[in-house]
Amino acid sequence: MELNQAVLALTALAQAHRLAIYRLLVQAGPAGKMAGEIALALGVPPATLSFHLKTLAHAGLVHSHPEGRHVRYTANFAAMHALLDYLSENCCGDTRAVCASDTQQTFAFATRSVS
Repeated sequence: MELNQAVLALTALAQAHRLAIYRLLVQAGPAGKMAGEIALALGVPPATLSFHLKTLAHAGLVHSHPEGRHVRYTANFAAMHALLDYLSENCCGDTRAVCASDTQQTFAFATRSVS
């Protein structure tokens, strides 16, 4: 992941509704959620939800899948992993081997929590 893409993703997540939407989609897993389900779960008006989903999609964090007249949204897990990798790329500086196991354990726990 490049710096500009990381900034775009972090900027998209730096808003309460968008972060809540993204977390809901991560929790939903590969099945994702229909736009109406997201709006209902979070109490976000449809027009506002559409704006936030567009921002998340532009940042590459969510995918949209048309299903007839409705749209299903899913988290882009590859983008999430790329962002986490980018953020922890220089973890512990010259002593990466020391913190690698802690980072892997934390990431494994976070991945299990999503599943």
